[in-house]
Amino acid sequence: MNTFERLVFSFVIVSSLSAITSVALFSSMLSGEGLSKVGYTALALAGDIKQLKTSVLDSSDVKVYEPVEIVEEPVVVKEPEIENNLPTWRPLTKAKEELLSDRKDFLEVNFSANKVIKYEQGQPFIEKTILNSGDPQGWGGTPAGLYSVSGKNEKAFSVAAGAYMPNAIHFYGKYFIHGEPYYNSGEKIVADFSGGCIQLADGDIGSIFNVSSVGLPVLVLDSEYINRHFNDVENSLPKITAKSFAVVDLESGSVLAEKEAETKRPMASITKLMTAVVVAENIDLRKGVYANDTMLDAYGATAGLVSGGFYKIVELFYPLLTESSNDAAEVLTGFMGRDKTISLMNKKADHLFMENTRFSDPSGFDEGNISTAQDLTTLARYVYYNRKPILDITKDKPVVTFGPISFDVAVLDNKNKFEKDKSFIGGKTGYTDEARNTGLFIFNVKNKDGEEFPIVVSVLASESLKQDTEKILKWVEKEYELERVG
Repeated sequence: MNTFERLVFSFVIVSSLSAITSVALFSSMLSGEGLSKVGYTALALAGDIKQLKTSVLDSSDVKVYEPVEIVEEPVVVKEPEIENNLPTWRPLTKAKEELLSDRKDFLEVNFSANKVIKYEQGQPFIEKTILNSGDPQGWGGTPAGLYSVSGKNEKAFSVAAGAYMPNAIHFYGKYFIHGEPYYNSGEKIVADFSGGCIQLADGDIGSIFNVSSVGLPVLVLDSEYINRHFNDVENSLPKITAKSFAVVDLESGSVLAEKEAETKRPMASITKLMTAVVVAENIDLRKGVYANDTMLDAYGATAGLVSGGFYKIVELFYPLLTESSNDAAEVLTGFMGRDKTISLMNKKADHLFMENTRFSDPSGFDEGNISTAQDLTTLARYVYYNRKPILDITKDKPVVTFGPISFDVAVLDNKNKFEKDKSFIGGKTGYTDEARNTGLFIFNVKNKDGEEFPIVVSVLASESLKQDTEKILKWVEKEYELERVG
């Protein structure tokens, strides 16, 4: 290519380039060396040509250089993320944040993500998919909370299931993380749900088992919190007799209203909810117990509950949770012993971060059973997402009982105030002279957008429980444009 030809070709190329690029490129073309290193560098710096079909332009062969078509990605406009505009109570979320910030080693069982994750120094190290777990709507729900590895067994045996659990990691009550269970014949168990344990595939459990030492924290997360925006409050709280109360959206943890919610007060028979929880989570529900005179010395009497009588666990839950039978509470301690049952109730409160709650008996008759309106909303959320049949019993709904019920449920006096309300999901009341009236109630509500969700109302030290609860509910409904729905 002679000088004139190079000039013409260079002019065509550089006419579309920036001034600086043109000077460098033009000089390289005139030199007879094609595109020199300087020329390529200029092109690269200017960004005028993204890719060339050939890498060399010499004096004997002219190639045509075409810029590659640049396809711009469409701009996706994301919907603004909903933020909570109210304070929230999310104890297990807070617990995870603290474990991460403290760079702890721990196991996370996350049902929303369907994963078991091993963290090392606050960073995810191993992640495995959950193969099977308990039914949260039945008795077999896997318990949420912060626990720890208490034992390991390469080949544990479940008496209740009559099956082996390979590489079993025990973390609480009758609950394990383990591989695919199988019978003595070697046949694997295939089911829609486990009995509450967390099952991983045989190819996955080994790596989790090997890095889980005794004492390792195990954080079990149930339903993930969502964000929800509520109206701004315009009016002051209603005048009621209760000294403490709280109203919380169980899905978001948003605090809709509260008064002295962190003040410790006697809770009376709300205690029986925790009694039912720890018995259900530590004993095979098909078992029964004999009542004796000592158990029946508790304050009050329950028709059909007699010394020498044999009763299954779930059938005892009916007088316990509807008629609020103190006798039934004492009989239920016969499975593990009274002291151990109370100890487990306190440990369970710790697992759920109910930091201001302590139990001194299984019925709530003793004034040493204390809690706060805040802590009781945590208990309500736990029962709602993990032990739903307990709530069903409190409103006279039938549940799986693992045998006949010797009590006439229709005759039992349900003391839960709202059991006939279609929006009432479940709850518990209590009364002692010291505690006055107490209540923990869950209702189903709907907002102006048609979203339905559960809210909990906890009330302590009330002189008129139902009236106070109704006033609180009506205030919440008006301020946040909600309505109770069945």
